[in-house]
Amino acid sequence: MSKVRVLVGTRKGAFILTSDGKRKNWEVSGPHFAGWEIYHMKGSPKDPNRLYVSQSSGWSGQVMQRSDDGGVTWETVGNKFVYDGVPGTHQWYDGTPHPWEFKRAWHLEPSLTNPDVVYAGVEDAALFRSDDGGHNWQEMPGLRKHGSGPHWQPGAGGMCLHTIILDPSDEKRMYIAISAAGAFRTDDGGETWKPINQGLRSQYIPDPAAEVGHCVHHIAMHPERPGVLFMQKHWDVMRTDNAGDLWTEVSGNLPTDFGFVIDVHAHEPETIYVVPIKSDSEHFPLDGKLRVYRSRTGGNEWEPLTKGLPQENCFVNVLRDAMAVDKLDECGVYFGTTGGQVYMSPDAGDNWTPIVRDLPAVLSVEVQTLP
Repeated sequence: MSKVRVLVGTRKGAFILTSDGKRKNWEVSGPHFAGWEIYHMKGSPKDPNRLYVSQSSGWSGQVMQRSDDGGVTWETVGNKFVYDGVPGTHQWYDGTPHPWEFKRAWHLEPSLTNPDVVYAGVEDAALFRSDDGGHNWQEMPGLRKHGSGPHWQPGAGGMCLHTIILDPSDEKRMYIAISAAGAFRTDDGGETWKPINQGLRSQYIPDPAAEVGHCVHHIAMHPERPGVLFMQKHWDVMRTDNAGDLWTEVSGNLPTDFGFVIDVHAHEPETIYVVPIKSDSEHFPLDGKLRVYRSRTGGNEWEPLTKGLPQENCFVNVLRDAMAVDKLDECGVYFGTTGGQVYMSPDAGDNWTPIVRDLPAVLSVEVQTLP
């Protein structure tokens, strides 16, 4: 029987939740790296026991960790992230030039084919790559040195590169997203990058249809349709059917289209999930009701999923990297909240149950489906 391993990053450590394919009884391991912020933890698709962890602290800085036994033991690997050449400046919140400064790694994306190759999206926004299992990191400078780099500006959470998507059909194609610069695509393995923000509109920037400057919160892709992407923007849920060349809004009948997470069903490429949040100043569910919304039509037509979720007095948030799906025959959906709950649905969202209730605030959730 297949197993499921859920990797949870929190404000105060990492947790590993495991279950068999029934997903009824769970074992909880952790906290690993207790007291540290764990922005992201992800396993290699090629070697599921190879895990990478981004561990950070305002006092002690950034530490990268690696496990080769599924999180039983850990090895501290390389923590040297140096921008290529003279870093230069980007825009600060007030529009003045500000030096590029490394703060932390937000997102780790292991290669689809080689467990020693892993990408790191960092703050201030840049993309790094390691070819030796995380021991050494080199910036992929083509992204940051794209002509628009000096005009990038941080969002409320900082100027973070938070989304990295590898195209399984084309090893040279990759998508990334930055708050608050927008989405970019490379078709040549990272040598050059193209902003892919046409169709986005953001009323809070001087030119609402600008080439860059959009606050993208998260992007999701189904591996069988790598040219179709779904985006949760600051406001608006969007989709593209041409690899980002043009986006169209699919918010449809959502009660609010502000949110952070978005994900795609493991077996149904047109079934997508979001968690609407009241507004950009009130980061909690509308009316205190925690509801996942599902569209089976690739957007526009949405249904609320509420069975097992609190429907009164709930004022948590669900952050951008805190939703994932498993690949079991009946797709499981998982998300974590800033209140420390990790919810799981074993039936594609129809019913929900908490795996754990009282963790520190959840920053990220990833799921591994194991043989």
